[in-house]
Amino acid sequence: MRLTILSVGRLKSGAERELFDEYVKRALPVARSLGFRGIEEIEVASGGGLDAEAERILAKIPAGANLMRLDEFGRNTPSADFARQLARLRDQGVPDLVFLIGGAEGYGESVRRAAPDTIAFGAQTWPHRLVRAMLAEQVYRAVSILAGMPYHKA
Repeated sequence: MRLTILSVGRLKSGAERELFDEYVKRALPVARSLGFRGIEEIEVASGGGLDAEAERILAKIPAGANLMRLDEFGRNTPSADFARQLARLRDQGVPDLVFLIGGAEGYGESVRRAAPDTIAFGAQTWPHRLVRAMLAEQVYRAVSILAGMPYHKA
């Protein structure tokens, strides 16, 4: 299964970009050893309103992909459960799992309908640039858990 992080907006150079890249770099070899095909990042342009952003998001989703939308109103998922969910989807033969990170205004209705499965990183609202880095860290943590590595200490 290929993991894709599809985000509205461009992550420019800086601390968030470095953190995101570092966690993807750490996760990739572990993920591949567990049967994940890779970890990709897709950025779509922001602006033009929610419907325009939604159209750009939906155009980038591979056919047959499972979608997981990051949303402040989504369910809170412990890291170990998140890891088990990734493993279950992989074992079911899901070809692609795409994580969606919307723009500053959220998601257009067509994206919410296409991706009803949501997760949140707590009740707080987080900056989108930071959410991308946090998601990369959680992917690394999940594959570390699945590989039996000592990174996750819960």
